[in-house]
Amino acid sequence: MPPFPRRTGATEQYNNGIMIHVCSLALLNKTIEETGARHVVTLLGAADQVPLPSQIARGNYLRLFVHDIVDPTPGQNHPDVEHVERLIAFVRAWPRETPMVIHCWAGISRSTAAAFTTVCALNPKRDEHEIAQAIRAASITAQPNTRIVRFADQLLGRNGRMVEAVQALPPCVPALQAEPFRLDLA
Repeated sequence: MPPFPRRTGATEQYNNGIMIHVCSLALLNKTIEETGARHVVTLLGAADQVPLPSQIARGNYLRLFVHDIVDPTPGQNHPDVEHVERLIAFVRAWPRETPMVIHCWAGISRSTAAAFTTVCALNPKRDEHEIAQAIRAASITAQPNTRIVRFADQLLGRNGRMVEAVQALPPCVPALQAEPFRLDLA
């Protein structure tokens, strides 16, 4: 089964547009093209150059300048509560008419944490453990960044359940880059 549905026409519906695709930077443009996504979230360090894909309007693009770290490290941008607040605001404004792509350098940690946050923010009644398990089922390399998850858990009032769900995941398979995968909101 392909990691995401192939576009067959401009009006094709993707589960009513409620689909998130997670990928690495190297596969960003290919993922956008193959999914028809028109909203993108980038989680990379400030020095990482990412040209805005031509298919994405500036207002449909969120760039978070964060490194993939859990503890603050000198010279690096650690994910902070303000980053997660911006992510939540952006995904809540997403009209869900076309898919969204969330990516980081490898598609393993920051992007999977952001995808987890997105599903929790947009579907507040969905069980956190079920969402985490859906991420693991879609990607054996997924290892959501716990710092991002911790802030999301607090902001979304999930009372520690998001953190517990991520900590309960079996170990990921180590990789330098993940295969793109999709995550449904419902």
